[in-house]
Amino acid sequence: MRDLFFLFLLSFTIVYKSMAQTCCSGGVPLSSNLGLPNEGKGIIIMGLNYDYNNLNTLNAESSKLDDNSRQRITNSILLNLGYSITDKLAVEALLSWVNQTRTITQFGNEEFTGTSGIGDAVFLVKYSLPNVLGKNTVFNFGLGTKAPFGKSDIKSEQGIQLTADLQPGSGAWDGLGWLSISKGLKIRPSATISGSLTHRLTGVNNSYLNNAATYEFGDEIQANIGYTDQVLLFNTLFNPGLIFKYRKAFEDKIDSQGIPNTGGEWVFIRPEITVKLSQNISINTRYELPIYSVVEGTQLTPTSRFTTGISFKLETKKEVLILNN
Repeated sequence: MRDLFFLFLLSFTIVYKSMAQTCCSGGVPLSSNLGLPNEGKGIIIMGLNYDYNNLNTLNAESSKLDDNSRQRITNSILLNLGYSITDKLAVEALLSWVNQTRTITQFGNEEFTGTSGIGDAVFLVKYSLPNVLGKNTVFNFGLGTKAPFGKSDIKSEQGIQLTADLQPGSGAWDGLGWLSISKGLKIRPSATISGSLTHRLTGVNNSYLNNAATYEFGDEIQANIGYTDQVLLFNTLFNPGLIFKYRKAFEDKIDSQGIPNTGGEWVFIRPEITVKLSQNISINTRYELPIYSVVEGTQLTPTSRFTTGISFKLETKKEVLILNN
């Protein structure tokens, strides 16, 4: 009963905090790939992931339109690096390489636009508080920034600067706040319920369109709540999980004026599984599908997302044994 009460409280808290804000439907998956665990002082975690995001659904507010003439695809290579300075204090970096394509098919003609390059990066400082909310709980919070490493001024073959949503980078510094909480269940010791909240306050690109304008992506909130378990099969540990994600983004702005057909709300369901090949090597795979969306005006919105990768854990600290003669 206590576990059920905790789950209800966690769900209510995350949903309530999320009902406050809205980002564009595509782009680099920075916020949704944060949150490496703190494995203890001196531990380094490295993760390499491939992320495929397909946007092929045209929505008018909450209605799906019978129109598949437009498609956006984002392919991202993501490198996560985490280091635990102490058992509670850790730092994390997320670096990205991005390939974005847009295909418009009309009247038998196809218009294709694509860009590739280094994307923006995230740097985060995190602090863990075990058992602060009860036994078998871990509460984490962090603050960080998104640095504009990627180009934001790529031009088409005709010499025209491409729109902001097709650029590998945003051209702006963002502020990030992150928190997460997890709890092991008494009724099933191998299971865990968890939740996380990420809030991104976007900055302004002051050199948009060759310094002719300013551009600001909408602020963004993402909230996740999920259940994971642990199963031993063929002498290998499998961690299946089911996650529900809520995402809300404000409208984009050009010269401080809101841009129509930007911003919205989405709810996704995400089955995922992690396979521990050894104590220090894991493979993870997840598949994300939208189950609810309402956008401002008419927009191309996510159809499906697939992410897979591998992570490594390295121990830098060494135990020194001193013998007294």
